[in-house]
Amino acid sequence: MHDPTPGSSGALPPSSSSAVRSLLVVYHSHTGGTLQMAQALVDGARDAEPGLGVRLLHASAAHAGDVLAAQAYVFATPENLGAISGLMKDFFDRTYYPALDQINGRACALLVCAGSDGHNAARQMQRIATGWRLKPVAEPLIVCTHAQTPEQILAPKQLDAPALQQCRELGAALATGLVMGIY
Repeated sequence: MHDPTPGSSGALPPSSSSAVRSLLVVYHSHTGGTLQMAQALVDGARDAEPGLGVRLLHASAAHAGDVLAAQAYVFATPENLGAISGLMKDFFDRTYYPALDQINGRACALLVCAGSDGHNAARQMQRIATGWRLKPVAEPLIVCTHAQTPEQILAPKQLDAPALQQCRELGAALATGLVMGIY
């Protein structure tokens, strides 16, 4: 099903057995932490498998056509008030039913940038991925910034090298598994 919503023109054509396999990374980031995680994952995927089509899309720009065109997914969100961000929720609201029963069995991974915990945001995305019948390929990767005051929470984030390395490694593993046909 083609999503006629403006901004979906960047969608890859529907996949076929001869098409390049692709990984779609959908993220939302307000203070930069989640974007750093997603970008590190994308870098790891591209370094590991240069021939793999890897797309990084902000949640507000991603549409059902983008979801349908990819063979694997990473969903990345900040934890906002113990939940996924509103823009990630909006992405799932707009794409869930148009993609339902058309992406069964495809691989997915989850990233959460949290101030203190992140597990509820991860659980919310896991439930959505389960409804889509996606195949989780790793435990959700949660990076905790320990931001607890309003000033810390709203401040731009700079994640440390070990956290970003975990994201790169997950991207490399996901990309390699996708190219090898494991996923």
